[in-house]
Amino acid sequence: MAADPAVVLLSGGLDSATTLAIAKQQGYSAYALSFEYGQRHRIEIGAARAVARQLGAAEHRIVVIDLRGFGGSALTDDIALPRTHGERLEIEPGNAIPITYVPARNTIFLGYALAWAEVLGARDIFIGVNAVDYSGYPDCRPQFIAQFQRLANLATKAGVCGASFHIHAPLIELTKAQIIRRGAELGVDFSLTHSCYDPAENGAACGECDACLLRAKGFAEAGIPDPAGF
Repeated sequence: MAADPAVVLLSGGLDSATTLAIAKQQGYSAYALSFEYGQRHRIEIGAARAVARQLGAAEHRIVVIDLRGFGGSALTDDIALPRTHGERLEIEPGNAIPITYVPARNTIFLGYALAWAEVLGARDIFIGVNAVDYSGYPDCRPQFIAQFQRLANLATKAGVCGASFHIHAPLIELTKAQIIRRGAELGVDFSLTHSCYDPAENGAACGECDACLLRAKGFAEAGIPDPAGF
């Protein structure tokens, strides 16, 4: 019996790599989806390719979209990238969103994943968002995942015809250390992954951006050396 297909969003980072491994472990035929969206560098695209091969994705597609045309983020605009957690965008009293937040990015990515899922006849979409050890992005929260799943079942031909989409976010309540341990258990080769927002031309991580700091903290707490060289 053929495995059920699932679309897995794959950035090339350790979270999405672990998510792909989880989808495979759960018995899905994983169709990996990555984006060139105008981000600061393309190193993560190479990492996504390597991870998709290592974990045996059924197919890996890279879609080109232009979020740089809108900007509004240090990842897609000529905005200085903060090297600490100090520089943030205030969206409402008491809540700070880093300037590395890309407006509506996960909504856009999930929209593309939903479209491909309809074409494939897939009813499952995996995304590696996390609401514990993360940078505070609003589109990484459980509320967002729940509402997008509701939208998916309202706004598609498949949903109207009785299919039920499920948005899986298996990492959403895990710490970074727990994610790393889970990935290690499932055989993820973390040396293939990339996390840094602002790497050197040779791909070396800066070690100072939010993504680098969260990654280093996670490996330290997991008691596992980072094979990517942090």
